[in-house]
Amino acid sequence: MSPRFLIPLIAGVVLSGPLQAEDGTPKGVVELFTAQGCSSCPPADAAFRKLVSQGDVIALAYHVDYWNYLGWADTLSSKENTERQYGYARTMGRSNVYTPQAIVNGRGHLAGADLNGINSKIDTYSGEGNGLTVPISAAMRGDELEIKIGAGQGKANVVMVYFDKEKTIEVEKGENSGKKLSYLHSVTNVETVGMWDGKATSLTLPASVLQRPQLEGCAILLQSADDNGDPAAILGATVVMAGKNI
Repeated sequence: MSPRFLIPLIAGVVLSGPLQAEDGTPKGVVELFTAQGCSSCPPADAAFRKLVSQGDVIALAYHVDYWNYLGWADTLSSKENTERQYGYARTMGRSNVYTPQAIVNGRGHLAGADLNGINSKIDTYSGEGNGLTVPISAAMRGDELEIKIGAGQGKANVVMVYFDKEKTIEVEKGENSGKKLSYLHSVTNVETVGMWDGKATSLTLPASVLQRPQLEGCAILLQSADDNGDPAAILGATVVMAGKNI
């Protein structure tokens, strides 16, 4: 996958941020690790679709590649997605990974099909002060994208997660052979573009760096890392989507 820095701006396309809670802040971030070749994943993908439709969380789907040996190479999978899941496993003291797995706020995991459990964990984290406590916003200023980050505790990376809005795949082999599956918010690339030290700050990036119309959405995560650089707690987040001017 080629490097990406910003969501593309093309003729007739603007930035908007529809995935927000009522107060303008997402309730949480849910990362689903799934695979087209995993027979237990379609129920989790269906739950994920409902999660996206709620509109109050940022939901991202990472297709992993370790099921490809079953005869079907997941068309949305990447080794980078698999590495991110293993990074979470190390952070959480686990020796293995599984699909479908949902990671909530970079802090905990549970079965990806457990929609009630996912929403309950989001609410629990919020009640404990482990929700998205640092405000983030993103807006176009002329030919630049300005990311504003509020004050908080600790240090974290500014991480851009690029994703497709929806992809429909006809699976021809493997455990889901013969099924036509539709996937939302499948991640295409992840990049770190800056750092945050607890102080309110802004990060400005040139929109002209990337003019690629195939990119449909981008989540901006304020994510801490452990001493080994593996992903850990997500402190804040926002989303920008490509949408047609009306």
